[in-house]
Amino acid sequence: MRLGTALVDGIPVPVRLGDGGLVPLDVGGEETVRDLIAAGTLPDAAAAGPLPDARLIAPLRPGKIVAIGLNYADHVRETGMDAPTAPLVFTKFTTSIVGDGEPITIDRSLTQRVDWEVELAVVVGAEMRDVPAAEALDRVFGYTVANDVSARDLQFADGQWVRGKSLDTFCPLGPLIVTADEVADPKKLALRTRVNGETVQDSTTELMIFSVAELLAFCSRSFTLEPGDVVLTGTPWGCGEFMQPVRSLRDGDLVEVEVEGIGTLRNPVVEVDG
Repeated sequence: MRLGTALVDGIPVPVRLGDGGLVPLDVGGEETVRDLIAAGTLPDAAAAGPLPDARLIAPLRPGKIVAIGLNYADHVRETGMDAPTAPLVFTKFTTSIVGDGEPITIDRSLTQRVDWEVELAVVVGAEMRDVPAAEALDRVFGYTVANDVSARDLQFADGQWVRGKSLDTFCPLGPLIVTADEVADPKKLALRTRVNGETVQDSTTELMIFSVAELLAFCSRSFTLEPGDVVLTGTPWGCGEFMQPVRSLRDGDLVEVEVEGIGTLRNPVVEVDG
């Protein structure tokens, strides 16, 4: 199943993708996609049929976003950094989330070097506390696509990553969540980024240093993962910051990040001053 959230007459509505388009779920109340995940059961589609004027927004608002750095062997090589011996964990604030088609806004009074990062995003389906890797995937609800947009000048100047990766609009997510039963192996998915149609990242989750199951087990050993939380699993080679010369996003760019079998997330870039 592919599901998410759409705006209908300005109201967020849980939907799934049907043969005729986006179909509302029969929630009968104020439930969000995160609420439905926490409940453990998904309702049937409503009898009303497809929504002709629905516009997808971010598929859910997670309780927290857990992100992983330097988790691809090819990305480690391009950075010149040492490969981590344990997952490198940070967070992005949930206020950074935007959906498919919404702009990535760059405030030029804050940052001059903004980069792209295609990532496989994991949506937690059941509470995880000290869960072994062998059981971790059983508690995954599904997967979606993320762009871990990063203000590199802030990231490196601060000495930690949260601010540079949490500016408003710096976490495009979506367009839909694909439930785990439709993803045979999250370690065998192609990932790509295109900027203005040019492919700049082209890799595979096979190059992850720590698998999805290992990441979830490591995180759950330290803190509880709750239903609806999102875990970003790292990005492969091809980031603009490590090109020669350095390449950064600019006003008018169109960024497309794609994960095989999950979807493609498209966001224009808009610059503002202060």
